[in-house]
Amino acid sequence: MEFRDNIKQSQDDLIARLQGCIQIPSVYADDGSGHPYGAQVHRCLTYMLDLAQELGFSTQELDGQVGWCEYGQGEEMVAVLCHLDVVPEGDGWTVPPYEGRVIDGRLYGRGAIDDKGPAVAALYALKALKDSGVPLKRRGRILFGLNEETGSADMKYYLSHGGEVPVMGFTPDGEYPVINGEKGLVTETYARTWNQSGPVRLTQLWGGTAHNIVPAQAWAQLACSPDLAKEIASLSTENITCTPTQDGLRVEAMGVSAHGGSPGEGENAIGRLMQFLTRLPLEGDTAQAVAFLADKLGMEYDGASLGIAKSDQLSGTLTMNLGILRGDEKGLEVRLNYRYPVTCTFEDCGPAVEAAFAGAGFTRTYQQHKARIYMPPETPLVEKLLKVYQDCTGLPAQPKCIGGGTYAKMMPNILAFGPVFPGDEVREHKPDEFIEISRLIENTEIIAAAMYELAH
Repeated sequence: MEFRDNIKQSQDDLIARLQGCIQIPSVYADDGSGHPYGAQVHRCLTYMLDLAQELGFSTQELDGQVGWCEYGQGEEMVAVLCHLDVVPEGDGWTVPPYEGRVIDGRLYGRGAIDDKGPAVAALYALKALKDSGVPLKRRGRILFGLNEETGSADMKYYLSHGGEVPVMGFTPDGEYPVINGEKGLVTETYARTWNQSGPVRLTQLWGGTAHNIVPAQAWAQLACSPDLAKEIASLSTENITCTPTQDGLRVEAMGVSAHGGSPGEGENAIGRLMQFLTRLPLEGDTAQAVAFLADKLGMEYDGASLGIAKSDQLSGTLTMNLGILRGDEKGLEVRLNYRYPVTCTFEDCGPAVEAAFAGAGFTRTYQQHKARIYMPPETPLVEKLLKVYQDCTGLPAQPKCIGGGTYAKMMPNILAFGPVFPGDEVREHKPDEFIEISRLIENTEIIAAAMYELAH
């Protein structure tokens, strides 16, 4: 069923409301506000729930963890699972990241495509169903999550506190035609202490803004003599900059940002920095730790040097991203994110990673594992979503597996469906993130059709 006319009438309001949503910098923050994921994230939830009420929907909020709006009647519920939190803006933007500026048919801003644009689109898709008056046998619910980018604790809370599980649903946080498989997703933090000695010491280390973004910048502050600082500076290369300081030298490495699920599209600045630091006269624990990170991770993104390179025909190769580095005179901490193929298990890679780090003197201080998911093509949900995509676009459709992790891992009976169309530029987690307005409207139409297909 088409809902194009209903959506067209709301297009200007949809765009304006998305701009307002983007203007809220809803990055996770432990800010003492009393809200689980920070004041700005909760402000964004309030914004969306207020908008849902204005559009005529009932709304609920569960302890600041998640909110939802709903339409229709029936014992069963179908859901669209969205998230309002965003990754940090990072560097390299040519437009303001929190303005929602429209340029040449594109709406720019952090969250435009991941996942505020689809969330607002889903809300206006539900409005189109309501305005059309089509009969539905199931309730339609839009869930607004708040912690997808930093752990999905919100969905765990929802399920553990009696949240209703949909009989079917989707999250518009992936790609079309439909994603029926997602790699296993592992995020780990490793730390080690050191006692520094020798002619050069590392007094500060910094790199990356999130575990699931390939870091575009990393730097180290060195304490050393002026003569040694000059000698080290002479080793500079195109992507390494050395700047003299009062106590020694600042070494900065530049990379290319990319999504952590496709690290081969970027260049890891932390790995580049570690490789440069191995050329310095470091000693003892410091030299060992730096050499390990340079040799076992470095600029690699397939886990080969850690002995965990895996691959299958459904989902491709294992990917590895060294996303965050923090350190000082007493030690350092790194956070990495790796994704294993849908035919593998955590046991095929997890123990080997921990053993390698332990052998280099590191201790694992954090681990989060989201197991891989896979629904065969003949599954009813896969078939229904493929039908909607084909009917709306007129294009042939086959399901696909991806390396990115979505909310589909966190909620039963959910698959990722949109918002990125085949062949379109992917800008999530990158500078100058945008959504084309024509694609925003097309997504709204497809979401409306999909909700109808699942609920009628």
